[in-house]
Amino acid sequence: MRPGRRGVGGARALAGAVLVGVLIAGGALSGCASLFNLPQSIPAPEADFPSYDRQEPKWVSCGNGAVCADVFAPLDWSDPDGERITLRLAKHPASSGHPIGTLFVNTGGPGVPTAEDVRDHVSGLTSDRIRAQYDVIGWDPRGVGRSSAVKCLDDAGLDEFLYGTGDPKADGAFLKVGSDEWIRSGLDSSAEFGAACEKQTGALLAHVDTRSTVRDLDMLRGIVGDAGLNYLGYSYGTKIGAIYADTYPERAGRLVLDGAMDPAVDGNEVARQQAVGIEGALRAYVADCLSRSDCPLSGTVAQGMGQIAALLAKAEADPVKGSDGRMLYDSTLFTAIVAPLYARWLWPELDTLIEEVAKGRTDQAFKLADQYNGRVDGTYTSNLMEAFAAINCVDYPRPELDFAAMRAEAAETIRLAPITGRYQTFGDLSCAKWPVPAVDSTGPVTGAGAAPILVIGTTGDPATPYKWAESLAKHLESGVLVTYDGEGHTAYGTSSCVTDIVDDFLLRGTVPGAAAARCKD
Repeated sequence: MRPGRRGVGGARALAGAVLVGVLIAGGALSGCASLFNLPQSIPAPEADFPSYDRQEPKWVSCGNGAVCADVFAPLDWSDPDGERITLRLAKHPASSGHPIGTLFVNTGGPGVPTAEDVRDHVSGLTSDRIRAQYDVIGWDPRGVGRSSAVKCLDDAGLDEFLYGTGDPKADGAFLKVGSDEWIRSGLDSSAEFGAACEKQTGALLAHVDTRSTVRDLDMLRGIVGDAGLNYLGYSYGTKIGAIYADTYPERAGRLVLDGAMDPAVDGNEVARQQAVGIEGALRAYVADCLSRSDCPLSGTVAQGMGQIAALLAKAEADPVKGSDGRMLYDSTLFTAIVAPLYARWLWPELDTLIEEVAKGRTDQAFKLADQYNGRVDGTYTSNLMEAFAAINCVDYPRPELDFAAMRAEAAETIRLAPITGRYQTFGDLSCAKWPVPAVDSTGPVTGAGAAPILVIGTTGDPATPYKWAESLAKHLESGVLVTYDGEGHTAYGTSSCVTDIVDDFLLRGTVPGAAAARCKD
């Protein structure tokens, strides 16, 4: 996803942003299980209804105690009488049989199919107490999963786009990073990808922005009959929740935003701060590793970081072909390094990765990168990576391209994050040639008049840096910051202290005081 030496491909077109989906305990990054296990025989929704928020979903059993349904939404909320799209829902009814309301959940991305997550992993997303009292609903946002979805490339095309399968010398892999020729090659690759998305997706491509998803979410709240939205957003899902509170403050019920993104942070700053967060998380892993006798690194933390940098440099200079023909470029290796940083219990996977790559082996690297990218046995199990690109490209404004300014910004990012920073640079190339205009879902949110909103930040979060939770809680007039002093991405379900705070808030409306809102366990 990030830029390496390759002159073409997905490393260029998806540069400058890290996927922000929650990691479900006992599994890989959310959205990487088999989406195609969800039944496709969901009954079509009724075409006639008095208004979108008065639809009646046709719930059918879809496994694991869940029921699923499709509902309509307008393609373009400014033209509600025009073309329609469908949204896929999955619900676990309250185990008590007497729900106090509905809790909507979004697990991030953008692009993670949350309907599948709720169907298959609801116990990893919510506690027993919450599932007893709430109907829990996950939905695939517009453009994602089993909802009307973005489509760009087939599996072989995604392999070439994300990993590279050809001769690295023949496809321009050794262009100088940041050179005019390298930048133009990246622009060409991004333009080709965008054109494929427009051809395969059609009019939907221009309407997958977060603000349209917020309108969809308010429609879903109306469909279930709740006066206020009760919501648990993870990662990118916190952006949905924050914009919802700002758009419909009077309808904000009990909102929890875990692993917070701040919509006020622009695209380049998102990438830069993520680079710093990833570098810090990697240093924490190295420090822990060096305290163990079985660590594949040696020396001081600085020396251990240098050894990881050397592995990346070797993959950059001499990419290794895997058993299936894909090339292990440094951009893919970086993705493999990032994936286990999402949860401390995954750190042993990094031990194996470092050991294997040092010996010239690629299996662990491709395994971790595949989990991150939603690829299983050569098949992409959802449209996660395509939706990720499409939603980001309509959500952020596109500045005029200035090669010199981009090089200066890259140098500053690398200064702040010497090992990981170079993989979070030149993000402006990703969407510069996108075929539909940006809607711009950025800017400060205040949620003026909303009920208290819990904003959760983890101090060692690699994907959504803690400072975003601090700034979001400050911007929201009713924001309440909950801090988890620890490592990994998101805290609910990881920290028992945070879990108790969230459950008490969702069940009783209890708002923690400043002293109680700092957790370490």
